[in-house]
Amino acid sequence: MCLSIPGKLLSVEGDDPDFRTGRVDFSGVSRTVQLAYTPDAQPGDFLLVHVGFAVTRLSEAEAQRALRDLSELGAA
Repeated sequence: MCLSIPGKLLSVEGDDPDFRTGRVDFSGVSRTVQLAYTPDAQPGDFLLVHVGFAVTRLSEAEAQRALRDLSELGAA
């Protein structure tokens, strides 16, 4: 089973789309992730991140719903 976590893109570094990275906030914890699969991502976007790679953009509502679902799983 694979797990992707939603986070908010805070900043972007690099010009080459294959090597761009971004700082992503995951509920108060920020990490650097690769943006090669989301070349159009901009600060403020919500991203779904799997093993250090942003794999897709999400709406804020989708990100909040995913975080809520993950929280409920942790409480079970």
